[in-house]
Amino acid sequence: MNPSLTSDQLAELRRPRPYPALSLLMPTHRREPENAQDPVRLRNLVAQAEKALTNDPDVPRERRGEIVDRLRRAVAEVDLAHAQDGLVIFVAQGEHHVWPVNRSVPERVVLADTFLTRNLVAAHAAEQPYWAVAVAADRVSLWDGTLEGATEYSGDGFPHARSLEDPDAERKQRIGDLPSTFQDEATRRFLREAHDKLRAVVAREPRPLYVIGSATALALLEEVGPLGPGAVTIEHGGLADGPAGAVAEAVEPVRTAREAASTATVAAELEAARGRREFAGGLDEVWQAVQEGRVRLLAVEEHFRAVVREEGGHLEPADADQEGARDDMVDEIVEQALERGAEIRFVPDDALAGQGHIAGVLRY
Repeated sequence: MNPSLTSDQLAELRRPRPYPALSLLMPTHRREPENAQDPVRLRNLVAQAEKALTNDPDVPRERRGEIVDRLRRAVAEVDLAHAQDGLVIFVAQGEHHVWPVNRSVPERVVLADTFLTRNLVAAHAAEQPYWAVAVAADRVSLWDGTLEGATEYSGDGFPHARSLEDPDAERKQRIGDLPSTFQDEATRRFLREAHDKLRAVVAREPRPLYVIGSATALALLEEVGPLGPGAVTIEHGGLADGPAGAVAEAVEPVRTAREAASTATVAAELEAARGRREFAGGLDEVWQAVQEGRVRLLAVEEHFRAVVREEGGHLEPADADQEGARDDMVDEIVEQALERGAEIRFVPDDALAGQGHIAGVLRY
């Protein structure tokens, strides 16, 4: 099961595949007794998928067998005992992917030449991912954080580590020539190397960045050079080796304060846009503007969902069992907005209650 998601992976998942590319989506439950239904629902959806493959004349028998085998292998990787709010499974020729997500998804089985990624894209955006880097004289670790917690990132040269053992330390100590750990040139060189690696990761995958370390370590890293305008320092030593829970705990109060400030900024931007007549509010109005590529900033309440159907070029409220009903329109809007270069901000529930729970600042 894939633990995290990057922008590069999203781009790869959205490219066309040889038909059929199978998407299986299912809402899941974190706690008892609701989660008892999840294994049964998954088995039913798998049976539905296999039936759709069998009944589709455009699927050759050999490819059907491979897709079914891949689907069963994907299902074997699912850990419903540790489920989140949704499950996304993608299967195509030569590949399968399993993604637990912390945002509810509609129950759906789709055969197409692309994966149904909009729910995964929206869930990734709603996770509000961040980077945390923990700095020590002998180890610099990078942590992939979300609202759910943090996991250590292993890639791009991380963790960056060295030994502090100096074979000549005894002689240097006798003659008074043993510098402190954060003053010698070897430490500066070590942190410059880590700094370069970190800048490359953040440039490829921009996120809020939290830099954790002792006051001395942070000061020396700052001397090496800036890490970007969004970097926030947290004075807390001893976390270069984790554990993950302690890293997330150190970040959480700073992240929460940052998100509160961000929500206030979004509210101010929306109000200013209303005064300039560059504002869109409510599902239908925002949907129209996103389709036209006019949304620069999209604000969405974290748990806002709506069942709608398209009628006469507009979105109308609908019942879930109504013909043409679409229960993931919010996720579709988020994905389209991202495709057109909009900035996405998820805000607390009811923060946009007077604006239809979703609103945008327009480019023109």
